[in-house]
Amino acid sequence: MLMAVALIVIVIGSVLFHFASPWWTTPLASNWQQMDDMLTVTLAMTSLFFIVICCFLIYTVLRYRHREGRRAVYEPDNKKLERWLIGITTVGIASLLAPGLFVYAKYVNPPQEAMLLEVLGQQWQWHYRFAGADGKLGRSDARFVSAANPFGLQPDDADGQDDLLVAGNEVHLPLNQPVKVLLRSNDVLHDFYVPPFRARMNIVPGQMSSFWFTPTKLGRYEALCAQLCGIGHPNMRGFVVVEDPATFQAWLKKQPTFAMSMVASAAPGTSAGASPQVAQGEALAQSKGCVACHTVDGSPRVGPTWKGLYGKTETMADGSSALVDEAYLQNFIRNPQTRSVKGFPPIMPKIELSDEELAALVTYIGSLGSSPPAAPEQKAQR
Repeated sequence: MLMAVALIVIVIGSVLFHFASPWWTTPLASNWQQMDDMLTVTLAMTSLFFIVICCFLIYTVLRYRHREGRRAVYEPDNKKLERWLIGITTVGIASLLAPGLFVYAKYVNPPQEAMLLEVLGQQWQWHYRFAGADGKLGRSDARFVSAANPFGLQPDDADGQDDLLVAGNEVHLPLNQPVKVLLRSNDVLHDFYVPPFRARMNIVPGQMSSFWFTPTKLGRYEALCAQLCGIGHPNMRGFVVVEDPATFQAWLKKQPTFAMSMVASAAPGTSAGASPQVAQGEALAQSKGCVACHTVDGSPRVGPTWKGLYGKTETMADGSSALVDEAYLQNFIRNPQTRSVKGFPPIMPKIELSDEELAALVTYIGSLGSSPPAAPEQKAQR
């Protein structure tokens, strides 16, 4: 009897919790109401089976409970019951899967007028690319990835010269304009997910995946990675800003083309008077994903800001202190898990860098502080 009462409490409590639950889906901001409908169908079907099965258990516990003088009848099989169970299970599974197949077919077949947006995932940041005036995206390959070319675009491909590159974690989209999202990864498995759009897709290294959606509400929406992509996975966040078409076009015109970025990387010192080594370090900070955890404007993030870091005395998690100089930065970048800065989680991964790249990155960090390092390229030679 106690078991039956417990099951009744579980069923009633589960139903009440559903209607009083604080974990409802976020407000819809795209055309994919069908996704919400599928979630509702799935929840309704599984809830029905949950209630029916629990009620059946309650019935059997009460109906066939132990009584003095009664013995259970051994029945090794029941063909009629098995046929009923197979039939009901088949209908239930088909009811769950069939509508989803139709929704998925629409999800991966965008309309002809859809705008192209490429999302590139890497540990631990997002990059974005729009097609230029020709409406085509240039070819890309992992062998072309470098500090100067983090997108890995083929340098001699004419279709890619006018592609518009968005290196930061924020991308803008026009309101009520269908968008076909092409996805690829530079390293490991990622998953681009914007919850209010009900839109997400796995990104498998070496493959291209895609989906489409139409943003229907103005706003700034958080994007995240829905796959465990490494130790810095929680920091792999970005934003999608939905705005009116005129504002979007004004923003898009400010983005550099691939040709412009290659010219800038080939012309040392042209970016705000930076030296070639500082420019290389800045490019490495972007391509290696350092900017996902460290800022250059003093704002807080999961790692110490690089602004004013060089020459500062840091307190370690073990209570010791250390002067942030060239040797400190080089050792910390080479072996980030050996020491931990107080107040920051020890999540920095080991990044493979050549001696030249390491010197450039340290020089760039030093250029953001009050006491830059002295001639690190000369020290590296000694």
